[in-house]
Amino acid sequence: GEELDGALELLASSSVDVIYLVDSYGSFYPEQVERLMDKFLDVSARYNKKLGVHAHNNQQLAFANTVEALSLGASYLDATVCGMGRGAGNCYMESLLSFLRNPKYDKVPLMDFVQRDMQKLKEEYTWGFDIPYLLTGIMNAHPSSAIKFIKEGRTDYTAFYRQLLEEGF
Repeated sequence: GEELDGALELLASSSVDVIYLVDSYGSFYPEQVERLMDKFLDVSARYNKKLGVHAHNNQQLAFANTVEALSLGASYLDATVCGMGRGAGNCYMESLLSFLRNPKYDKVPLMDFVQRDMQKLKEEYTWGFDIPYLLTGIMNAHPSSAIKFIKEGRTDYTAFYRQLLEEGF
């Protein structure tokens, strides 16, 4: 709405080189990315800015949303090895590099890195898709409640969902 339009104008008229579409809650669907990118493209064209995308994987849509933003003009694509990131994580770099099909992206060193280092990290630091993150993504709620739910070792998903509903999400 108006608030986003004003913020985009303010950002675009600043000294930044890149404007990012960020899905902090992992709640966007590709059609929402398309609508938002239209706004971002309009502003970026007028101010000669580049566009980027940073998607969270609460609904398993970080890859799809990143590809959607790319197809519409984003040139900065955030991705992490094994989707590493807070909560549900981010777009999987392995998926994105495969999709881009650029021969200069050698995936053998990446697979070596995953095998050698990332498996241990994932055991030590938990991230990735889980039902509580899905629910916060669906409800457009900050993932902090899902993080707390998981840390407490809870599995009462129905109660958690009802809590989100009661909180107005």
